[in-house]
Amino acid sequence: MRRTLASCVLLALVPSAGCAQNAQVQPSGSSATSLLVFITVDQMREDYFTRFESQLTGGLARLYKGSAFFTNAFHDHAITETAPGHSVTMAGRFPRGTGIVQNTEGVADPKSPVIGGAAPGAESGASPWRFKGTTLTDWLTAKDSRSRVLSVSRKDRAAILPIGRARQSVYWYAANGAFSTSTYYADTLPSWVQRFNARKIPQQYAGKSWDLLLDASQYSEPDDVPQENIGRGGVTFPHVMPQDPAQAAAVLIAVPWMDEVTLQFALEGMQSLKLGTGPQTDILAISLSSTDAVGHAYGPDSREQHDQILRLDRALAVFFDSLYKVRDSSRVIIALTADHGVAPYIGVKSRDPNENAIYVRAALDTAWAFEGRVARALKDSTQFIWDTPYLVMNRKALSAKKISPDSVINAFIAAEMKVPGVLRADRVRDLPKADTTKDYVARRWLHMLQPDSPVEVVVTLQPYNYWGRSNATHGTPHDYDAHVPVLFYGPPFKPGKYDEFARVVDMAPTLASVLGVTPLEKLDGHVLRAAIR
Repeated sequence: MRRTLASCVLLALVPSAGCAQNAQVQPSGSSATSLLVFITVDQMREDYFTRFESQLTGGLARLYKGSAFFTNAFHDHAITETAPGHSVTMAGRFPRGTGIVQNTEGVADPKSPVIGGAAPGAESGASPWRFKGTTLTDWLTAKDSRSRVLSVSRKDRAAILPIGRARQSVYWYAANGAFSTSTYYADTLPSWVQRFNARKIPQQYAGKSWDLLLDASQYSEPDDVPQENIGRGGVTFPHVMPQDPAQAAAVLIAVPWMDEVTLQFALEGMQSLKLGTGPQTDILAISLSSTDAVGHAYGPDSREQHDQILRLDRALAVFFDSLYKVRDSSRVIIALTADHGVAPYIGVKSRDPNENAIYVRAALDTAWAFEGRVARALKDSTQFIWDTPYLVMNRKALSAKKISPDSVINAFIAAEMKVPGVLRADRVRDLPKADTTKDYVARRWLHMLQPDSPVEVVVTLQPYNYWGRSNATHGTPHDYDAHVPVLFYGPPFKPGKYDEFARVVDMAPTLASVLGVTPLEKLDGHVLRAAIR
């Protein structure tokens, strides 16, 4: 097996040494666990484990074979995006409870400036100010104030949201190649972060070539698909990094090595903060984003994504070996999930039945087929959010202009239902009337929207369709976007494959149970008791 530069550096870092809602969880007893490692792999489909099982030899293989693995697990909410998905992982509550309902309403906060450089594409500041309620972090610190948490990711929202509003150690990657935080958490970067950034590891990838990990004959996927990278080219191996170190650090987010650098940073932080060395339980939360970047650009059926999963497997192997050299494995729990899945590219042959998928445009012109004053009033008082997708309106403003909001809603729904590719358009007020046991679309929309939401109508496309032309994407209530791995690895859990219906919101109460802590509020999730010894 070839070992990348990042993997070698990583080794050198460490010295030898059901649907029952609102159920209150009671702890099952005390635990000797000193460290919980909670890993979220961005855009990790559950079927990647089975699809590539024969070629997995490292960390993913270790988890798949040795964990309590729930094969029928889902995010049970409608807008399957990064921010909502991360907000529920350790909260045990759906987005309607966490308040994080879409990426654009995630962590951007100009009142909390970034220290160390803004994340690629991020706002000038970031914090969990929109997050509501508590997480496993709060439940642990309520039991023992000595519990500490380190949360790291390439993305700011992926580092921030898993631990909610807790002011712990939270860091994310910046476009300048440094790990950063915001003033919500600290006034300056601690010395260990400054030392790590000073090594300029991302810049060392300048001129490096991302080539296949295995021989080309081991990949069944074509290496040149017109839809990849939205037809902009650059879709065949090898993928060469820029020669300029600063540019290489900026584009590192789009290649597998970003995961390895994130894992290096997590290990160094764990050691510097001495997580897992005390009598209390600490948390190391890691969100790995390369699968998402590669998946968006090349799709889930690409040779690039195949290679990314293999590289993630090897990177996690190095991480786990390094972790267990310095921490007692009998006192460590590992949990792994994803924030969402992904749909295949339209027009690309897939394992998914996407043969009839099409690009869809919203029927706004038809719905707003009014003239003069009415058209202007509608434009000012209504908005259809495409990539979410839903209709919001200012009822008061429309009524003041003597326009019936309900007549507008009726016109919008009628127009949307005539659009090829639209499955349904639901009034939000009608969703509670659905049989949510059988109607997964209604159920997931109900789990998404807060009671005071201004959303009037939610539109759901037929499976595998896209809103407009885009790269490979996600965000729907359908299972290909919602089906994710949920697994637990460590002494408290019974290894095996479990086919019972499970949700990501069940992870926090399950972990709370084995850690002997009580949630501070009512949860949507329940304890997955079948997996507990």
